[in-house]
Amino acid sequence: MAYALQQLINGLTLGSMYGLIAIGYTMVYGIIGMINFAHGDIFMVSAFIAVTCFTLLAAADVSSIPLALMFVLMVTIFFTSAYGWAVERVAYRPLRGSTRLAPLISAIGMSIFLQNTVQLTQGARVKPIPPVIEGGIELWAAPDFTVQIGWSQLLIIVTTVVLMTAFTWMITRTPFGRQQRACEQDRTMAALLGVNVDRTISLTFMLGASLAAVAGVMVSVYYGVVDFFIGFLAGIKAFTAAVLGGIGSLPGAMLGGLLIGLIESFWAAYLWAEYKDVATFGILCLVLMLRPSGLLGRPEVEKV
Repeated sequence: MAYALQQLINGLTLGSMYGLIAIGYTMVYGIIGMINFAHGDIFMVSAFIAVTCFTLLAAADVSSIPLALMFVLMVTIFFTSAYGWAVERVAYRPLRGSTRLAPLISAIGMSIFLQNTVQLTQGARVKPIPPVIEGGIELWAAPDFTVQIGWSQLLIIVTTVVLMTAFTWMITRTPFGRQQRACEQDRTMAALLGVNVDRTISLTFMLGASLAAVAGVMVSVYYGVVDFFIGFLAGIKAFTAAVLGGIGSLPGAMLGGLLIGLIESFWAAYLWAEYKDVATFGILCLVLMLRPSGLLGRPEVEKV
């Protein structure tokens, strides 16, 4: 029982990071109807920015952990948002009126470009950092096992809940959220009614990149090591989470991320760790066979 509780905590932590990245996929798909396959590599870039900032702060002998985390988070969000804006301007905006396949190929090309740029500038070896947040809370001391939630795990889960609540409120209650929903329904009509469609799409890409930046900081704090290839696998898992929960649904993206995190954690703990990815994608196939729109997604009805 104690071991299962520990795996539940680990799964929620992992799923929270997947969910943060998956929301970026969902926001972009919801507004332009296309998948940003460079989003996982935006997350990878943010992790490298965070590691660089932590290294500079360690060299400057900054001892305040909350101040260091706030500084790293702000710098990472700023630069990662700029990357998200650049991806939209370079890979999507020039091809917005073309066939659906052209932006897809362009996004994959941007993903490869970001991977190789980071590999050439930062090297192919992993980049470690010293532990930033240590210790935790002991929840249950069983005779043969101690259940503990680390401060870094608690930070990731709480941050995810706060951001999920804030973004849901923003999309449902603010003027910018109404502009996003208007562009999702009909960009031409939204433009005729005075909505700046280009600005709305660019800001959506930047907001998605900001969430990826938060995930990048959390990954660097939690694992303490990054490499240029982490964006590919994390991006695929986050995309799977978005599809599993229902592409276009923010709560669905978070639910899908949590489910994938829990599946991986329990599968690796009780069955075969090397097959945890197979289990994740196998369950995705089953869900799509039984409910093609995802768990919380709604089937699209096209009027003729």
